[in-house]
Amino acid sequence: MDPLKKKRLAYLKRKKRVKKKIFGDENRPRLTVYRSLKNIYAQIVVDTTGRTLVQVSSLSPELRGEKVSGKVAMAHKVGTLLAQKALEMGIKKVVFDRNGFLYHGRVKAVSLGAREAGLEF
Repeated sequence: MDPLKKKRLAYLKRKKRVKKKIFGDENRPRLTVYRSLKNIYAQIVVDTTGRTLVQVSSLSPELRGEKVSGKVAMAHKVGTLLAQKALEMGIKKVVFDRNGFLYHGRVKAVSLGAREAGLEF
């Protein structure tokens, strides 16, 4: 099997395993993270209605002009900004969805940034 197909299949298996245990409702929406090669995306979703309440990425206008050294530091900023926006909307508790990615590096940085800014997991 092609190594890239094998890696993608492992990611999809992890994603499916994580997703069947995690569900976001009105009281505790789901904070989901997606990591691409260059950028990081985070959003807060209510699964019962399918609505995205808050979304932030490393491409957001608020973070565009900031000088940050490295992708992990940018991921931390994304988590912090997401938590600030969520708290403004009255969202205090969320369920963290790592979306099949391993919990380290940039995914962990988003989580820590959101926790430090006041979100409860």
